Amino acid sequence: MPAKRHKHRRPTGVQRLTRSIAVAGTGAVALGLPLFGAAGAHAAAPQHNVQGVPAAAKKAASETYTVKKGDSLSKIADKKKVAGGWKKLYKINRDVVGDNPRLIKPGTKLELGKKAAAKPAEAKAAPRTEAPKATVADAAAAGGWTAPADAALGTAYRTAGSMWSSGYHTGVDFALPTGTPLKSVAAGTVVSAGNGGAYGNQVVIQHQDGMYSQYAHLSQLSVSAGQTVTVGQQIGLSGATGNVTGPHLHFEIRTSPEYGSDVDPVGYLRSHGVSLG
Repeated sequence: MPAKRHKHRRPTGVQRLTRSIAVAGTGAVALGLPLFGAAGAHAAAPQHNVQGVPAAAKKAASETYTVKKGDSLSKIADKKKVAGGWKKLYKINRDVVGDNPRLIKPGTKLELGKKAAAKPAEAKAAPRTEAPKATVADAAAAGGWTAPADAALGTAYRTAGSMWSSGYHTGVDFALPTGTPLKSVAAGTVVSAGNGGAYGNQVVIQHQDGMYSQYAHLSQLSVSAGQTVTVGQQIGLSGATGNVTGPHLHFEIRTSPEYGSDVDPVGYLRSHGVSLG
């Protein structure tokens, strides 16, 4: 009897095992398909996002700006919200701009790089802290650039000679008699007005683009430090104070208010649409 029971149960166990395997196999397949599909859909999303971010960044990085008359790197950086300001803008475009970040020519195309993150609080504060610049911008928008005097040019910029401590002429001279009215070449703020040693009585003005104009050997001053001036406003009268051989205006354009930071004043004014005779 035990042998018969053993014989009888054996095929039954095999049959049950076979059925279990079939059911389990069917269940695994049924479960595996939706799991595989979900995993596939989930994996596709990160690939799409990862590829999308560089594409957007590349598009933003390729944005350019064409320089217009009256523009400066600082003005463009503020307007286009360039991260890192005008220094970053200059670094990106140094090959195009050249060695002097203050001289940019209309028509030049600049790469803007990435935009700065929006900061509403700082944006609201900017007009209050930079009120003088807003005044300068208004003047520049109205075509606010002019020659410092209505006179012919004398000694040119970078003329070599031992009479100058630098070994060369750091500005340009305008031949004119004592008492001739002198004008601010653009709107700005007077940073100094008084005795300048070898320069005699002088006026130094900072302009919107961060550059400075200097007017030396004046016989009389018409402005004082801290005063805001408009384009063409009289800042003094020509003279022969300081180290000179005769009355004239010595005119410089500088990157700072100090001696030794001079750039070509003729080229600078030309970039703003003013041709000196």
